[in-house]
Order: sequence, then C-alpha cells, then structure tokens
Amino acid sequence: MTKPRLALFIGIICISIFPVLVKLNYTPGLISAFYRMAIATALLLPFVLLTRQLQIPPAPVLFLAILSGIFFASDVAVWNIAIQRSTATQATLLTNLAPVWVGVGSFLFLENKPARNFWLGTIIALFGMVVLVGFEFFLALRFNLGFMLGVLSGIFYAVYILMSKHVLERMSVLSFMSVNLFSSSVFLGLVAYLFKEPFSGFSDQGWLVLLVQGIVCQLVAWLLLSYATQHMRATRVSLNLLSQALLAAFLAWLFLDEQITPRMIVGGLILLCGIGITFLTGDLSMRMFSGQKKA
Repeated sequence: MTKPRLALFIGIICISIFPVLVKLNYTPGLISAFYRMAIATALLLPFVLLTRQLQIPPAPVLFLAILSGIFFASDVAVWNIAIQRSTATQATLLTNLAPVWVGVGSFLFLENKPARNFWLGTIIALFGMVVLVGFEFFLALRFNLGFMLGVLSGIFYAVYILMSKHVLERMSVLSFMSVNLFSSSVFLGLVAYLFKEPFSGFSDQGWLVLLVQGIVCQLVAWLLLSYATQHMRATRVSLNLLSQALLAAFLAWLFLDEQITPRMIVGGLILLCGIGITFLTGDLSMRMFSGQKKA
C-alpha cells in the first residue's frame, strides 16, 4: 500500500469515529464543535508560526479563507446537533449529500457546469434519501429537526468545498488550515457564548472525548486527507470518503446499539451509489439510455 493510500485509509477511520463520539452526549453539540476546532488550532498554529510556514494572502483571498472557516464551523456544529437529535447513521448519510449540493452550486454560480452523470447521480441519491427516511415522511411532510439539520449540514459543507477550492489555488494547505481553524474557533466560541453554552464542568470522559475529536478527528484526519488529495486523483479520494458513512453506521451499531433497519441499509446504499455516479467520468447516462457498452 502506497503512502497516499495509507494516509487516506487512516484518515477515513479517524473521521468515521467522530459521529460515535458526538452521540455519546458528554458535551452539547455546539461546544463539541468549538473544542474540536479550538484544540486543533492550538496544536497546528504554533507549529506553523514556529516553522514560518504561515503565508498571509491578499485581503480578498484572506477574507474568503476566513469565510470558508465560518461555513465549515457551521457545518460541524449543525452536524453535531443533527447526530444528537437523530442517529449517527442518518445524520452522517445526509451530510454526505454535500457533493450533490456542490454540483448544484457549480451549475448556478460557476462556469464549469456538471455533466449528465451528475444529474443522473443526483436523482438516484435523492431517491435513496427518500428510501432512507421513509416515503411516509415525505408524503406527509413530517420532517424532524434531526433530518433537516442533517441536510443543512451537507449544504454548509458544500459551500465550504466551493470556497476552499478557490482559496487553495492561492494558499498553501497549512496556511489555509491555520486560517480556517482559527476563524472556525472564534466563530463557534462567540456563538456558544451567545447561546450561554457551558465551556467547562465536563466529566473526565467528556474532556477525553473532546481531545480525541480535536486531535484525531480534526487535525490528524484532515492533514492525512489533504496529503492523500495532493497525491491522488480527487475523484478517487472523494469516492473513498463515501465509505466513512458506512463505517460510521457500523461503529454506531457496534458501540451505540443503534438500530439499522433493512430500509435504512437499502436507502443508504442507493444514496451512496448516486453520489458515486456524480464522480464518474465519461457520459454514463448516455451509455445507459442508448444501450451502448464500454469496450
């Protein structure tokens, strides 16, 4: 196994344990998101400053880097609350709809328009989401808070992806991560203070979970994933990242005793297959509907 593939494999494991840790409910979801960013910032920023690897870009790029940090923070905070209000499995699958919203955003705001594969995959992914949640909920429009927050988390993450892609063309990975984490920490700290969330008074297990989230699920995971992205095709990394939803569901079943029904399994697999199709190159939809076979 090459180093990039090993980094990708370990990175996926690191982010897959995050929903399980949040679902333990040792700390409120908003505070959990704050400490995830703050702990990672406290470790990364001094290193970048001491090694003089922090590069400050022009003001417009710096503003976008800060703004992308705010959207990433919003994604993590909303995802945390979605996990605690529903299940780790459902929230993780719904936030993985982010590639669909990225494609919609690209169609609306960017010159690079999605191919037919994207729209075919989108239809399949949305159908999978309906199966996952249940047809009766959609017919009666009975969406609970956990479901809506899970979808909103994916939208926030999609905006972050679109912004970060633009910024990373003008900043190094370490510089971007430093600005991103710092702005995320400040934003979440202010929001938590305004909502009068407790910043202390947690059990020893609660502090341990916060440390694991900040060090393993944020700092280590995203450094490994960034390294893998630099040395592998982005589509391959993105497709492999979809497996974290399945791994998170398995861990939730193993450690949290979350019930996984056959309907959820079928819906989740359809959803992930749909998202996977959006990453494929070549006109898959044309081949499917014309009956042509690839040689």
